[in-house]
Amino acid sequence: MLRPVAPRRVAVFRALQLGDMLCAVPALRAMRRAWPAAHITLIGLPWARAFATRYAELVDEFVPFPGAPGFVEQEQTSTALPVFYAQMRARHFDLAIQLHGSGSRSNGVVFNLGAVACAGFVPPEETHQLAGCFIPWPEQLPEPLRYLALMHALGLPADDATLSIPVTRPDRDEYAALAASCHIEPERLVLIHPGAQLPSRRWPAVRFAAVADALADAGCQVAITGSEAELPLTGEVLGAMTAPALHLAGKTSLGGLAVLVSRARLVVCNDTGISHVAAAMKTASVVVASGSDTRRWAPLDSVRHRVLADWPACRPCMYRDCPYGHPCALNVSVESVVDAAREQLTQALRLRTPADAADDAPDAAHAHNASAPPNQRVHADSLRAASSASVSAAPPATPKEVRHVR
Repeated sequence: MLRPVAPRRVAVFRALQLGDMLCAVPALRAMRRAWPAAHITLIGLPWARAFATRYAELVDEFVPFPGAPGFVEQEQTSTALPVFYAQMRARHFDLAIQLHGSGSRSNGVVFNLGAVACAGFVPPEETHQLAGCFIPWPEQLPEPLRYLALMHALGLPADDATLSIPVTRPDRDEYAALAASCHIEPERLVLIHPGAQLPSRRWPAVRFAAVADALADAGCQVAITGSEAELPLTGEVLGAMTAPALHLAGKTSLGGLAVLVSRARLVVCNDTGISHVAAAMKTASVVVASGSDTRRWAPLDSVRHRVLADWPACRPCMYRDCPYGHPCALNVSVESVVDAAREQLTQALRLRTPADAADDAPDAAHAHNASAPPNQRVHADSLRAASSASVSAAPPATPKEVRHVR
């Protein structure tokens, strides 16, 4: 373990997409609480500049990662790396923290930042010791808890795993304008979000349409959401529906989407970024998880968030397009999703009130639920065990918080 001296300059490497970044918020929060005077630099994908701006109380500076071979989220080239590494070494970081995964590729990036000390994870296939604070990659833990385990290994208090999205007055104003122009009725609003970055993670659009029709027939106001790039997909869902629905794809920023989600009764989606937005805003959800490792990515609150998944032998996978006919998606029926959605809507009336929605979207630069639910408060003993236990690569049985669907 590193000596308990607060670093002055800290680099955090996590060059990933929205859902991944939201899962790192508890670790960033733990750093800021433990090191309030530290200058924390986030190194991430270019889009994450907006993320760093939104989380200004947790992150002081953003630096875009230029890409490297093996990092599939952006151009895989090493052309800009020499200049990038020289610029990072000139910052004289006291500590560089790898929050980009198991470390098989990302540890090399962190070591090249030139920090006095480094921290991160050792992948299962590596047995040699690394200089600094490195722990075995905790494959058995959900994503937010993996990074809190590293925080614990660094000696930081790390017992709050709640996700959060700070929202501002402009975010509220954006939602208010959208609600007025589209005649949104929050008390019966259900969001259908059919997109996901990888096609292998998408449940069929025609099935989302069938779910949307069933919920509209039950009296819900259905809105289809997505990014501007997902307009063809959201249009496909609308085209397959028989009931009317709002088309909100491409009409919200992250902050506007967060407020929209906070006002909705339910989100029905794939295992993608909006699932974590729903978790952060404490809005009930039904998540159809195709291909992904639900042990890693399922929301921690398994009461508020229902995950439906099927587990063929090929799962979890890293394919962009499924080469086997996509059984994990097709084995989740429309009926099972509709049933889960109805149950979640009924339960949401007990768990949530309109006042809760207002509380979930405060006008603050750094807002989170200070009193986390019991299943999102993390015991130090469990994190200590994760930081020292050997890592097992064996696939899990169907996770108990995930409903197995056939």
